[in-house]
Amino acid sequence: MKTTRHGTLVAKISQWGEVRPTNPLKIQDVTFRDAHQSIFATRVRTQDLLVIAEKMDRVGFHSMEVWGGATFDTMHRFLGEDPWERIRVLKRHMGRTPFSMLLRGQNLVGYRNYPDDVAEAFVERCCINGIDIFRIFDALNDFRNFETVVRVVKEHGKHFQGAICYSLTERRMGGEVYTLEYYLDKAKELEDMGADSVCIKDMAGLISPYDAYVLVKALKERVRVPIHFHSHFTSGMADMSLLKAVEAGVDIVDTCLSAWAYRSSHPAVEPLVVTLMNTSRACGLDLGLLSECSELLEEVSRTYRHLLDDRTSIVDANVLLHQIPGGMISNLVNQLREMDALPRLKDVYGELPRVRKDLGQVPLVTPTSQIVGIQAVNNVLFDKPGERYSMITAQVKDLCYGLYGKTPAPIDEQVRTKALKDHPRGSTPIHVRPADILEPELEKAREETAGLARDIDDVLVYALYPTTGKRFLRWKYGLEEIPAEVTGEGTSMPSRQGPPPAQGKDAAEGKCTGGDSLRRDVQEGLGGPRRDENAGFPVGATRYRLYVDGQCVEFALEQVAHPAGGLVSRGGSQRPGLELREKRGLPADPVHVRHEVRNEEGVAREGTGGEAPGSPGDGDTPVTAPMPGMVVRYVLGEGERVAKGDVLVVLEAMKMENFITAPSDGVVKKICMREGQAAKKGDVLAVVSAP
Repeated sequence: MKTTRHGTLVAKISQWGEVRPTNPLKIQDVTFRDAHQSIFATRVRTQDLLVIAEKMDRVGFHSMEVWGGATFDTMHRFLGEDPWERIRVLKRHMGRTPFSMLLRGQNLVGYRNYPDDVAEAFVERCCINGIDIFRIFDALNDFRNFETVVRVVKEHGKHFQGAICYSLTERRMGGEVYTLEYYLDKAKELEDMGADSVCIKDMAGLISPYDAYVLVKALKERVRVPIHFHSHFTSGMADMSLLKAVEAGVDIVDTCLSAWAYRSSHPAVEPLVVTLMNTSRACGLDLGLLSECSELLEEVSRTYRHLLDDRTSIVDANVLLHQIPGGMISNLVNQLREMDALPRLKDVYGELPRVRKDLGQVPLVTPTSQIVGIQAVNNVLFDKPGERYSMITAQVKDLCYGLYGKTPAPIDEQVRTKALKDHPRGSTPIHVRPADILEPELEKAREETAGLARDIDDVLVYALYPTTGKRFLRWKYGLEEIPAEVTGEGTSMPSRQGPPPAQGKDAAEGKCTGGDSLRRDVQEGLGGPRRDENAGFPVGATRYRLYVDGQCVEFALEQVAHPAGGLVSRGGSQRPGLELREKRGLPADPVHVRHEVRNEEGVAREGTGGEAPGSPGDGDTPVTAPMPGMVVRYVLGEGERVAKGDVLVVLEAMKMENFITAPSDGVVKKICMREGQAAKKGDVLAVVSAP
């Protein structure tokens, strides 16, 4: 038996005699997707996954979940990486292990139901780019939203895993909605649809160990296809629930490397491997390789620790009350922090069950976790005494209209009426399959990206995320400068251009391991060709960019010693320990300069001239962002008349669209930001003048 750092324990277990595994447990690893989505807000870059990719491929996993969920959104929005390229790059280094992805039914990897033509094209491209297993779920467990995507998966000969979102209406199974029979009926429905396996998707770690045993045992008796068990560790029960599921005969389970396990993530794989050694369920994974991968991942983790919060690093028994899934917690904490409202987290937790009940007891999984979670935030922060739902997101309105499907329980009629009073499709909800009323969008997306998108994958980035997708394509093809907060330059985020960390013996020799193909993938495969950003500048200098009449002026400041006490004088000004070392591209007679104004967090905002962007004059009324977010669109333009309460701008926060209204009657005097631009809380979005 191979000797590892766990060798002593292995030898001790083996002394009672060898038991040949007769029903080996299969393990899917979720390190590359759900683990960092749960604890690092999905911010891990492809280059850092490549550090262990080839080793993970040799471990012996049944499959690896590497894509889907929030990765598509986060990569193009926050990391400046091409999400399609991640599949292709990983596939070049992991040819043995089947790739799995998480697909949100007709939501695909977005936050709304897309029309059938977009869904068909997207799933086909997933198949072609390298996905083998499709874990398909619907946030409402409305399997009508599976029909289109399942057909394409089957046409391409791929594995369709139907997932049932696990939820509770009270602490144990037997509640008014989520009964044992509810799950058994859903599993049978999936089997009848042609599912190759059925997954119990416990996204918030709600299932207790004995409920897991009862549920898996009953499922094994009701359906013939393999049963897959997925449970987050958030409540602290997942390790025990996983083991009871194994005892009940579950076929496949989800785990991840210990470096990114527990907290709101998943049970660690290494303890499970040792637990099952010398039993009939022994999984046969290479423990030595797992240990090496975890140690390397610990090194990678150092660059992402700024994303951690104490609230995501402990067992949270309150999840049994608020039921927020692991992938949502880290994002919710970050959002409240940016709004200077983190002390209100407890209030949000208290509001969540009330909002969830109002909205039909939906399972809390993307996108309904965001829909319910952000509405709870809005209620806590913006409702006036005696009034609820004063700021309703576009997604809550669509849920009430029926655009997500049928909710497990009826929606509160007062909330529905308030939400639908100004819905663009009308005040009467629908009861058909949501995609049946959606117009095709793919050809329109082709037309709107003509000259920018170079292939169908580019078109789909835009089709799923029009605002941020077009911005990403401009980044990808060098038509727009990528912000420092995306590249990671000059911030605490790891740079998207950086090489992968060296490993083992090579680290001491200053070498980068992984072979020429790995280095090429890191340098060229993550969203465009690599540029040497520091060419011509002193090592360690801080670089700055100035945009003058469309030209980029670059210069660097370097700290230097000075014999007269550390001050360097240039051009009549003094800067402690700084010297201007280089500049290039400055026009002879600049007319208009676009500059950056940085707030306390160091996040850049664009402005013009010497005045802060969006500063109102005397007598004008500023319309400010009540939360950090991204400007999606302006409903009214400069010079248009507006009445108090009219929607002026749509602001996206936590992937949900919020309607920002005019505070008074008047005329839109000034639009202060552009569509697609990030806004901080308090930023002026527009100025309304008296009529």
